[in-house]
Order: sequence, then C-alpha cells, then structure tokens
Amino acid sequence: MTERSLARLQLPRRAMALVLAGGRGSRLQQLTDVRAKPAVYFGGKFRIVDFAMSNCLNSGIRRMSVMTQYKSHSLLRHIQRGWGFLKSEMNEFVDLLPAQQRLDEVMWYRGTADAVFQNLDIIRHHRPDYLLVLAADHIYKMDYAAMLAEHVEHGAPCTVGCFEVPLAEASAFGVMKVDEHDRILEFAEKPANPEPMPGRPDTALASMGIYLFDAEFLYDELPKFMSGEQTHHDFGRDVIPAMVAGGRAIAHPFSRSCVGESGKGAYWRDVGTLDAYWAANIDLTATDPQLNLYDRDWPIWTYQEQLPPAKFVHNVGDRRGEAIESMVSGGCIISGQLNRSLLFSSCRVHSFSKVDWSVLLPEVQVGRGARLTKCIVDRGCEVPDGLVVGEDPVADAARFNRTAKGVTLITREMLARLG
Repeated sequence: MTERSLARLQLPRRAMALVLAGGRGSRLQQLTDVRAKPAVYFGGKFRIVDFAMSNCLNSGIRRMSVMTQYKSHSLLRHIQRGWGFLKSEMNEFVDLLPAQQRLDEVMWYRGTADAVFQNLDIIRHHRPDYLLVLAADHIYKMDYAAMLAEHVEHGAPCTVGCFEVPLAEASAFGVMKVDEHDRILEFAEKPANPEPMPGRPDTALASMGIYLFDAEFLYDELPKFMSGEQTHHDFGRDVIPAMVAGGRAIAHPFSRSCVGESGKGAYWRDVGTLDAYWAANIDLTATDPQLNLYDRDWPIWTYQEQLPPAKFVHNVGDRRGEAIESMVSGGCIISGQLNRSLLFSSCRVHSFSKVDWSVLLPEVQVGRGARLTKCIVDRGCEVPDGLVVGEDPVADAARFNRTAKGVTLITREMLARLG
C-alpha cells in the first residue's frame, strides 16, 4: 500500500460529523406532532436519522455530534438506546447536543449554521481536521470517505454534496452551477425559477444539504454570519453562497460516492411530505427495490427491541393470515390479509381484515373486518372493527388527513373523534 493510499484511508479518523437533527418537519403534518422529523419511523424498523449516522459509521467516521431542538425526546431516547456501542476510549462517540441556550438565556438554535456556531467550543475540544455537516432527514446510502478524499485532493476549504433533480422540483433545493473542474460558480437557495444544467433543460443540480469543511476554516468564517440584520444563521442561505462568491466551494456529485447496486442509479429521497414518505416506504415492498436494506456490506444500524418473529395464524377459509409483497417486522401477529404493505414492530392485523398499499407504524391494531387502502397509520392506533379507509375520498377527508394524491394519514386523535 502506498503512503498516499494509507493517508487516504486514515482521513475519516481525522473528521467529525455534525448531524443536524433539530428539524420540525411540518410538511409531515401530524406525524411530527410528537417527534422531530429525524425521529420519524422508516423502513419497518429504522428512524430517518439512522441513515445519515449509519453512513458515517460505515464510512469510518466514528465521531458524531447530533444537534437536536424540536420535540427531541423520542430522538434522544432512540440514539441513547441504539447508538451507545461506540467506544470513547477508542476516540469514538455519539455526542448529543440539544439546544440549551449556551450563548445567552434567549437564543435557541436560530438556524443550521447557528447550531454549529453555538457548539464550537465543544467541537474544538475534539480537534478534528475536517467537519462534515449533515442533514438528518434524508434517506440514502453514501460513502462519506470518498467525498472526504476528493475534498482533500481539490484543496478547497468547502465541498458541497450535490445531485441531479428534475427542474420542476428544483425550487425546493439549493441550486448550483459548476464549471468543468467542479468549482461552484453560482448558488441559489430554493430559487423560484431555478436554472437548468447546461444542455439539459429539464434537470438542475441541487445541493444535498451535505457540507464538508476544513475545520480551521469554518472556525474562522462561521462567526461572520452570526450577527447583523441580513443573516439567516443558515448554511444554505448565508454560508455556502459566501463561499461560492469567494471561489472557495467545490461540488461533489453524489454519483461518485453513492452506495448501491449497479444499474439501479443513485438513491436519495427527501421523505418530507406524506406522499413522499408513503411512496418511499411502499417502494421497499417491491421484489427488487432500488434501496437495498439487505446489504450486509453497508448495514443500517438502529435500536431494536427484542421481539419474537412475526407470526401468521389460522388456516381456515377466509380467515388465513397471509402477506403478498409485504414487509412484516418482529412481534407482529397476522390473521388478516396484507398486500404491498409495510408493518413496523408489534402490529396486530385481526381476522377478515385487509391492508392494501399501507404503512403501519409500531403497535398498530387493525380490527376484525377493517379495510385499509393507501394509508399511513401512526404508532399505537387501534383501528376499529369494520372501519373502511381508502375507498371513499369524501368520507376519508372528513375523518382523517387525506392528501391530494389519495394517501390517508390516521392518528389516535383522529380515531378518538370518531366516537
């Protein structure tokens, strides 16, 4: 092994990840009434935050600070239970940094950049050479070590992870223009009229909300964005545009570091709406989904309760528990019928019921004879016997939260109002 190759392998040990997990996630509506978006359940046994943190672990970055703010109890409890296996004596850790008015008795985290700024003393204590700033609310598998190696080779103090999106969706992202050497020439945060890529009028180059900095550079620059009336205290609105204007930012295309099977393309999902959340979960029930959760070379780590295997009961006529193209987690007991559905742990689907194209969060009970189609059912709901959802749009909208695309969210509060 050459000296250069050895140095590249050691780079992740010199980096520290700052996981921004304080987001409200208001577009998920009632799903984030009691939990922050990074703590929302995904994929049958995971939380959304597990994907960014697992990417760190699998990339060799074993120093992580998770910054929380909005309704963080569920998230903090999950990380404490599921991510306590790192060894501090090996310089590995997950440090929890909730907003705690460290600078004065008025300010909580005012934005993504401010969350990092308020913890600079703690970050400096660990003496990282590189700081990887991550949004904790996206679903993807990425080798951050590849991005880090490219960052060092370019020599610029700031690297921004980017991917291609349809132009029609680009206004939801930071949109950039790059030259042939990947230097970012222009950057606009959530522009009303995003600029397409050269020669590709239907596609834009968007920021993933993944930023890599030389640590000393960020220590020097970040305080400049914390005062004044024009600042938003935000990486996407303040820090990155300034880096671009100074010619100090490089783009890192996701295609160079994404982890997945060849031929399936780069998988990255923002599950920030009910429709997107439902679709990404249901996609996992396909025979050969784009996101492979069974990859033992790039596992997704999480906390999981010790539960018995799923069980399918009764073998009598139409009272036979069965599942077709579905994912069923531990602790579930099924005597109804499942089709293209995803069930989290400890669900009960009782006899003569049917669950089609639906996502059931932990501890949901579906009563006898109930029928659910294209639903998201929040944790702990007890669906009454005979209830039908997903077949009458007008009735669904009157009782529950139904999207324009026909996905119906059911919560305990909504069920309580049925009387």
